[in-house]
Amino acid sequence: MTSPPHRRILPRLEDTAPPRQPPPLSEDLLEDILLRVASPVDLARATATCRSFRRIITNPSFQRQYRSLYPRLLLGILCNGIQPAVAPHPNAPAARSLANAAGAGFSFENYLPGDLWQRCWLIEGCYSCDVRDGRLLLERLLVDEDSVIFPELAVCDPVYWSFRLLPPIPEELIAYAQVQDDKTRLFEAFLVPSGQEGTSFKVIGRTHWNERLVVFIFSSDSNLWSLGASTTWVDLGLSAAPPNFILGWPQYEHGCFYWKVNRRNKLLKLDMDRMEFSTVNLPPGNNGREVVIVEPGEGKLGMFSLTRDGRDVHYFTSMKSKAEEIEASEWLVENTIPLPCNCNIVGAFEGYIFLQGVETHQGRVEAACYSLEIKTLKIERVNSINYLYVHIHPYFGYPPFMSPRMIEM
Repeated sequence: MTSPPHRRILPRLEDTAPPRQPPPLSEDLLEDILLRVASPVDLARATATCRSFRRIITNPSFQRQYRSLYPRLLLGILCNGIQPAVAPHPNAPAARSLANAAGAGFSFENYLPGDLWQRCWLIEGCYSCDVRDGRLLLERLLVDEDSVIFPELAVCDPVYWSFRLLPPIPEELIAYAQVQDDKTRLFEAFLVPSGQEGTSFKVIGRTHWNERLVVFIFSSDSNLWSLGASTTWVDLGLSAAPPNFILGWPQYEHGCFYWKVNRRNKLLKLDMDRMEFSTVNLPPGNNGREVVIVEPGEGKLGMFSLTRDGRDVHYFTSMKSKAEEIEASEWLVENTIPLPCNCNIVGAFEGYIFLQGVETHQGRVEAACYSLEIKTLKIERVNSINYLYVHIHPYFGYPPFMSPRMIEM
């Protein structure tokens, strides 16, 4: 008698051990991973895919830490609105999100009630005169032949659509600075880079006439103007300013403002710590050129100088520290950077030089804006622009969900 065949007894499904699940990531580890995501646009996508991601990324503490690790992005050019960076620029997605979410905040008329805007600002002309640290400085020109031309000023936060009107410079302060009503040539206002987050800011107002140069400083903390520095052209070793005397746009580098003196191989320097004016000698042949001042390290000065044909930029470094008097012969040519087309220098902000040129694109001739990163010497096309400008205002920031409030209401 044969034995019955053996039947294989399969284990019941409920007896099978389930696969082991990986342990959940701790909150601290997940935060550390998200802090390594260098693109704010990718962070924005992450908030839409996972509730845990969204809880961490939208936390103000996480955002402050993230902003301390990654600098503001170049997002576009301001001209009564924002002209965002476009592809193939790497910041085009972030620029597009800013323009879509906060674009109207860059239109100047949105900062005042309609009747007040029409009556007080739009008629007499309102202009952007500076952009730094995510803030926009606007001025309304006042035309009065019998007095000093001191425009009304407002500092705006374009992302949060908020603004703060600055009080006028007190008459007694103007008199103390010996400002001469009938001889004042120019008033220039600009923001002082803060280098940190917060709602506090400072504004500088600079004016000059034939004999003297004066700087006023406004502090948002005190809501007051004060006298910053005052000197004469003679004390600076410069002849009296003629009616067409021109200083270039202000450049800020490591606690000092610099202006190129038109048609001279000199810079005007304002040391913000000592609150003193002085001059810096430039290499020969730069009297009529556009220059940008940088600090390459070790306390020395560097300078980018545009060639007369606009095809190249020469990079110089000084042989002495910026604290010493630099002679015209004490500069060295370090490099020459070719440009994509004939260009003009139209600004220098946050580690970039901005250039504009006319190019042929897809069979059309159009004006374009380029950025030259000072650290890497990399040139990128930012966007097409509507007009050729003497000076532009590039906007650096974060996508709206990551942007801190910059104006205290």
